[in-house]
Amino acid sequence: MQDESHLPVAEQSLVFRLRKRAEIRRQIPGRLAVTEGKPDKIANLLDEAAEEIEKLIKENLKKC
Repeated sequence: MQDESHLPVAEQSLVFRLRKRAEIRRQIPGRLAVTEGKPDKIANLLDEAAEEIEKLIKENLKKC
């Protein structure tokens, strides 16, 4: 993942923002999943959405 954190939010890609949000959720100390060492379902869903978007973008670029 390319670091786009130096860019304004409006210029950051959706994939970057989804992955960054997942990363942040996994690091919040008070979250139950963090304290219990369990997977964060929402963070996993954010990562899954980012992966699907990347896959669709690659498929679309191959068609061009």
